[in-house]
Amino acid sequence: KAKAKAKAKAKAKAKEAASEETEAAAKGKATTTKEKEKKKKMAEDADAASKRSEGKHEKEKETAAADGAKPKKKKEKTVTAAAAAATKKGEADRGADDADAASNAATAKKEEVDWVPASEKTLTSDAARDDALKRSYDVCVVGAGLSGAVIAERYASLLGKTSLIVEKRDHIGGNCFDYVDADTDVRVSKYGAHLFHTKYDRVWEYVHRFGNWTPYEHKVIGEIDGKFVPIPVNIDTVNELFDLKIEDSKQMDEWLEKEQVKYDREPKNSEEMALSRVGRRLYDLIFKPYTFKQWAKYPKELGPEVTARIPVRNDFDGRYFADPHQALPSDGYTSLFKNMFDRKEITVLTQTDYFDVKDRMKCREKLYFSGPIDAYFASKGLDKLEYRSLHFERGVKKDTEHFQPAAVVNHPGADRPYTRIVEYKHLLDQKSPHTVYFAETSSDAGEPYYPVPNKKNKDLYKKYQALAKKEADDVTFVGRLANYKYFNMD
Repeated sequence: KAKAKAKAKAKAKAKEAASEETEAAAKGKATTTKEKEKKKKMAEDADAASKRSEGKHEKEKETAAADGAKPKKKKEKTVTAAAAAATKKGEADRGADDADAASNAATAKKEEVDWVPASEKTLTSDAARDDALKRSYDVCVVGAGLSGAVIAERYASLLGKTSLIVEKRDHIGGNCFDYVDADTDVRVSKYGAHLFHTKYDRVWEYVHRFGNWTPYEHKVIGEIDGKFVPIPVNIDTVNELFDLKIEDSKQMDEWLEKEQVKYDREPKNSEEMALSRVGRRLYDLIFKPYTFKQWAKYPKELGPEVTARIPVRNDFDGRYFADPHQALPSDGYTSLFKNMFDRKEITVLTQTDYFDVKDRMKCREKLYFSGPIDAYFASKGLDKLEYRSLHFERGVKKDTEHFQPAAVVNHPGADRPYTRIVEYKHLLDQKSPHTVYFAETSSDAGEPYYPVPNKKNKDLYKKYQALAKKEADDVTFVGRLANYKYFNMD
């Protein structure tokens, strides 16, 4: 009887478990069906909005032709009006749900999808690596990005000295690396948009030695409260967001003066810096939410330099940078690096981790290290420095002129996880029947991009800096990761 009772009890439990599994499967199936229907609806909405936008554009051209004139180029002051036309309900949300879903999917993935065609990579065979490591070099360089490329090129051109560059990635160019997207024939950047600008004539002359450049003045639009407005803040931004009619710099200065929070000392953090420059309303709308999404810290937790870097304009200038020299390499950044490395004195090994081969490297004079400084001194037992990374989710729109009104659209609001969407077709006025875009989401995990400038990290970096000084005769630490500091490209 006891055995029969136990058997009956076990059978009942099994039946109950099977029932639960069946119910869960049914729910899962229903959820999957709903998700598919939702995605299908989002795609249909985005396509419809895109067609409306294209139809409107064609109608404008036809109207202009009927008037016997070509479509006129709008004045700089009207950039907001042009962008605002895209903020009508159907177009402001165009593709936003798609990108939102894509960004959420990207965050859920443990690894990024590699969209780079093999033909665009620079690969090193085991035999070539072994052969290169048998030879001696005047200097050795860790990292084939901007710092490493310039150092090796200068040693070769000015001194005729040899360099060995080791790069752990499967390509040259560091974070500037770009390639042609296979589905759209549009040149894109793997690690986010890079815009070259400088005020230095000597730097401008130097970069022109390695390729042709196309003038390009970068403009960014932010989607705020359902409106597309210029970023950085200028007169158009304020007029659009607060329904004002500021007409000149004098009026803008007066408005800013009333908005700004006054301190009897220098701002101590990024919150105080932003409040002292733009006041509470713009801070709450743009600076505070965007900073938190980018850094996972509120502005008051970061040094003042973070928000101090963001320009604020008292005119209608919609450019992101004010430097006299602004351009993009006509054939892409990767081509530029290939030309810099095209010397007999320079040897580059990709897919080669410095820490795996450092005991085999023969450097007669010096080592230049451009990786994270805490990785170099990992054996010293100090805490790791904090870096922010980026995750990219790619989207393609077939038979679509443009996905959004500008190359870069920032999304400061907390309602979406991504900080910005970059559509590369806008850059260099590239031609393709299709377009490709990338939604960028900040993260603590992944490749290190940005040093996190708060007091804890600054104090910790000083300890690493002290270790670096002890090796100054043999090793020089270069670049943003090794110096734990943000640098512009120039």
